[in-house]
Amino acid sequence: MNSIQHTIKKSKTLSGVGIHSGHPVNLTFNPAPVNHGIQFKRVDLNGSPPIPADADLVIDTSRGSTLESKGVRVQTVEHVLSAIVGLEIDNILIEIDGPEIPILDGSAQIYIETLLSAGIETQTALREYFNLTEVIRYTDPENKIEIIAVPADEYEVTVMIDYDSPVLGTQHATLSRIEEFKEEFASARTFCFLHELEPLVEANLIKGGDLDNAIVVVDVVPDAGKISQLRKVFDYDIAVKEGILNNVELRYHNEPARHKLLDVVGDLALVGMPLKAKIYATRPGHAANVAFAKLIKQKIKEQRNSSVAPHYDPNKTPMYDITALEKILPHSYPFLLVDKIMEITDNHVIGIKNVTRNEEFFNGHFPGNRVMPGVLIIESLAQAGGIRALTVYPDPENYDVYFLKIDNAKFKNKVLPGDTLILKLTLSAPIRRGICEMHATAYVGNKMVAEADLVARIVRKEGK
Repeated sequence: MNSIQHTIKKSKTLSGVGIHSGHPVNLTFNPAPVNHGIQFKRVDLNGSPPIPADADLVIDTSRGSTLESKGVRVQTVEHVLSAIVGLEIDNILIEIDGPEIPILDGSAQIYIETLLSAGIETQTALREYFNLTEVIRYTDPENKIEIIAVPADEYEVTVMIDYDSPVLGTQHATLSRIEEFKEEFASARTFCFLHELEPLVEANLIKGGDLDNAIVVVDVVPDAGKISQLRKVFDYDIAVKEGILNNVELRYHNEPARHKLLDVVGDLALVGMPLKAKIYATRPGHAANVAFAKLIKQKIKEQRNSSVAPHYDPNKTPMYDITALEKILPHSYPFLLVDKIMEITDNHVIGIKNVTRNEEFFNGHFPGNRVMPGVLIIESLAQAGGIRALTVYPDPENYDVYFLKIDNAKFKNKVLPGDTLILKLTLSAPIRRGICEMHATAYVGNKMVAEADLVARIVRKEGK
């Protein structure tokens, strides 16, 4: 997964019709600056506001996801969103001159091709991922729907569908890495059952639907009168028998399951940030996907509104123990102030410092009321951050890290003998030309005890 934000290099336009509205529409992808996110804009309406891809703005999920902001709507956004997520594009402005995103061939393939032809551009800011720390679950027993997210280091999605259909049977599909989306899932087309078409027509939907942009599954062959009516609606001389209408050839044996996975990826883009999680979805649909996206958004808000300490499991094997750290850091007792590194990702590091009465500084620093010096808490953070900085090199033992600046240091609670310091440092920008910028936080239990912004320079040791 990419650790840096991306946009496209140039604008690209494509045209099509909306599957439900039947309206022709031109859609233009435009580059956008860092932290812009994914936004839509109706250029056919004067003064139209941008519409962020946000689950809180979804106002309808009947056969697609519809966004609305200040009275302006964009319908059926899930396929184009899946393509943007599948290519790991963070910032883009999508202009359209109609109410609905074009259906094209019913998949995300043409969106993928158009975006690739625009070129993908690396930007200067880090991606912010949502890292799950607990299981999130959504259930709809009446419709036999369940969606679960569990903590993971990558974004993975597994979908299972079973509609009691003798034609489809039970199907499943798994996206193991987001890089697989382009080749394995983008071309999977939308589908519906023949018995669903009549109520969709009566609901004034699928005005732009035809057999070139959807797979129609025939479980029960209708009578001659309904077949005749469907031929008029689609202006097709359709051949109806059990199976796939007109014997349309599937692109994959499990194309319906792959398309449901495509929809999940697109709808979960409405969370507003990339995820590191395993998603398991049984019989998902747009309503359930969006409801689940809102659950994830709520969890993100809770984490941002509270000082949530990283989870520390003392039974977990560390990535670096004290012996390994002594080989990398240019410190030794009593100035080696980090005991182990538990986690290193693209944009953060988590370390541990066990504070004991045996620390030399306790003999002279508040000897009657032993408190760990604040500057040494910062030093502990700096050493953990130094490990993250050095891991960009294959030979970290040949480099030193010198801290250039400490800003916004705050000390919020005392650290006492017997405490375990949990040290977390998050990169504020990509490491470039040996300069590393980090936001540092230290916790005891769930309480933040200190934080600061640190800047360091990575320097190769002389003679190395």
